[in-house]
Amino acid sequence: MVTADLGTTNIWLAIMAIVSVLEALLLIGIGVGGFLVYRRVMQLVTDLEARQIAPIREKVDAILGDVKTVTASVSQQTERVNHAISGTMERVDETADRVKGSVRDRVNHAVGVARGIRAIVMSVLGHESRHEPPAPAAGRV
Repeated sequence: MVTADLGTTNIWLAIMAIVSVLEALLLIGIGVGGFLVYRRVMQLVTDLEARQIAPIREKVDAILGDVKTVTASVSQQTERVNHAISGTMERVDETADRVKGSVRDRVNHAVGVARGIRAIVMSVLGHESRHEPPAPAAGRV
């Protein structure tokens, strides 16, 4: 019986060896198939990129270049406008100061003339009793 047991064991060992070889061949086939699928997918991605993405990228790069040019132009124009506004404001302030000084001089001159005429009228009419001291220089308009 020992012989029969060894024969059965040898048959089972042969079946296991054949199954192992088939499994190895199957794994090698799956690996080769996976590599072929990978290569096809990469070729498809490369073709898709060349046909679809590259033209879109060129357009986007051109648009970005235009945006950069427009932004630089707007920045330059903004600087010019700011410079023009600040120069105009300086001139307006300077003109306002001149007008204020001119009006002040004319008002002071008119007040002086009015005080002189009042003093003459008061002295002619003889109302010296209401003599007011002259206003200090700081209080004059």
